[in-house]
Amino acid sequence: MSKRLQLDVTRMMADAVGPDYGATRQEIEKAWPRVSAMLQGLEAKRKAGELPFYDLPDNRESVEKIEEYASKVHGKFRNVVVLGIGGSALGPIALRDALKPLEWNSRPDELRDGPRLFVPDNPDPEFLGAVLDICEPAETLYNVITKSGGTAETVSAFLVVLNQVREQLGEEYHDHLVFTTDPAKGNLRQIARNEGITTFSIPPGVGGRFSVLTPVGLLPAALVGIDIRELLAGAAEQRETVFKRKFEENPSAAFALLQFLAHTVRKQPIQVMMPYANALFRTADWFRQLWAESLGKKVNLRGETVHTGPTPVAALGATDQHSQVQLYVEGPPDKTVTFVIPGKYRRSLRAGKHYPDIEGIDFLAGEDIGDLLRIEAEATQRALTAAHRPNMAFHMEEIAPDTVGGLMYLLEAATLVAGGLYEVNPLDQPGVEAGKIATYALLGRAGYEDIRAEIEKDRERPATLIG
Repeated sequence: MSKRLQLDVTRMMADAVGPDYGATRQEIEKAWPRVSAMLQGLEAKRKAGELPFYDLPDNRESVEKIEEYASKVHGKFRNVVVLGIGGSALGPIALRDALKPLEWNSRPDELRDGPRLFVPDNPDPEFLGAVLDICEPAETLYNVITKSGGTAETVSAFLVVLNQVREQLGEEYHDHLVFTTDPAKGNLRQIARNEGITTFSIPPGVGGRFSVLTPVGLLPAALVGIDIRELLAGAAEQRETVFKRKFEENPSAAFALLQFLAHTVRKQPIQVMMPYANALFRTADWFRQLWAESLGKKVNLRGETVHTGPTPVAALGATDQHSQVQLYVEGPPDKTVTFVIPGKYRRSLRAGKHYPDIEGIDFLAGEDIGDLLRIEAEATQRALTAAHRPNMAFHMEEIAPDTVGGLMYLLEAATLVAGGLYEVNPLDQPGVEAGKIATYALLGRAGYEDIRAEIEKDRERPATLIG
């Protein structure tokens, strides 16, 4: 694992938090042959082309096409609006917040080296409307992202946008649209062919929550000036570790195994990711979908009903020291905490020396607040450990494209290992599909009439209302 990104698992171990709360060396040694066999199987599937996610860092053709397009439209648009949901939105948001200055969209034009990037990822009319209010169609590029071309939330937002762009831009509207979708089929592919709209392809076999290193994440990133080659280089560097057969050499498998043991042996199903950097909070939010949707399953690979899966939580240091950490330290011992701690921040702000006679203030005078934040991260780790609460930490040398790309790739690889440990399919999401089907039925989509009738019958049952 690169020294620019390292995983410290010291405080996950029984040696640190006690045998009732942390993993023992014997447990790891007993479980590791199973993990090693799974790694061998995953590597074989990768070589057979069954897990294309692993080879996304090598997609040079896609990178060149993205860079060519980003160069072509550079300077033409003040705004980029991504229309997507789930993995089609969380990845672009995470990359923007991690790798562009914070409050990017609020900065005046002269303090930005690229367009604003908005991602109205919820079909809340106030949310989408607020974004459209401040993005003039003539100044805006709309990136519509849906692999199937049938995602109701995304397509409805697209149809709202079309009202504006066709009315205000006339025949030039298609120059303000770019689609990211299936390479061969789906509604967006059909529209693109008919209307001459530029498209980028999501590789077959790569699901939405694993798609941040495809054009889903790379295109919006490139449009705002993020170095996507460095992003992929960091991912490629981590790929060198993901099939290693030793616990100490494989951070993704170690992360997966320790979380699995915490859940299934120590009854710690709640797994918190807590970066000590605002820039990385939406990366924790992205991970929340990756971990929950991949591992939360009703049925295992043998068809048995198991209702399994951990519950991921996104927190922010130091903010949630004053919100959540009281629960983590003194509440039920049912959690692990994973910190993400940068070695340095991209800005330095030093506290002034203004009140030398006030002891409760003077000790902070002259301190860099980035040092304060790092010290608070260490202090929180120590407080959790003293309370027998297992925790580990990803240490980043700095927040940069290669370290962020490496972290995301590592967590995706860990998810596949965790799927094997839980004996579930980490690549499907049948629970989500059930909600989609009900939505289609309620909206009157053809072919869903029987389900609509069942729902209407259920609606006739009296509700239990309070207040």
